[in-house]
Amino acid sequence: MAADAADTADTWGLTADAADDVDPLVMGVRDRWEEQGLLGGPWPFMAICAVGRLNQLLKKALDTELKRLDLTRTGYFLLTTLALTVHGRARLSTLGRILMMHPTTVKLTVDQLEAVGLVARSPHPRDRRATLVEITAAGRDRANEVSLALESPGGELAAFDGRHREIFEALQPARLAAGDVELLNPGAGRDRGHRDG
Repeated sequence: MAADAADTADTWGLTADAADDVDPLVMGVRDRWEEQGLLGGPWPFMAICAVGRLNQLLKKALDTELKRLDLTRTGYFLLTTLALTVHGRARLSTLGRILMMHPTTVKLTVDQLEAVGLVARSPHPRDRRATLVEITAAGRDRANEVSLALESPGGELAAFDGRHREIFEALQPARLAAGDVELLNPGAGRDRGHRDG
């Protein structure tokens, strides 16, 4: 640790004590950008760093909570997505599109969840080529358990002090500008008649 601090101090021109309290990847980027002769502005780099670091912190907290509840991150996303559908079921292909996951990842996750009784497969009643995945009562209970744990004052996300909606709303304009989908009102301007089940 002492060697790391000394190396950080030398690289960034800090005292050894100060080096213990900074992250060299993001420390002083705005001030150093022009000093080091970098072209353009620092904001694209800083924005990407900020979002990426927040993502890592959220994933770390979520994974810790999910490990306690014997569930993977993809499993949690899949269960919650199914719980949010009209009939609690969706095609494998639809899940992949919504979750932005590779079809193989979706299939493997469904295999894991089905093995412990959290989802069940069934043939699509009108499309023999398609498979439906439906959340079971146990799966819904597990998804609810995770959601409540994530809101718990003593949980892994307690450091965010209940500001999850604030974080979501702050990121919403940037996500939409980058081409992401509308999450608050996903049916706006689209055909609302589509149903998987």
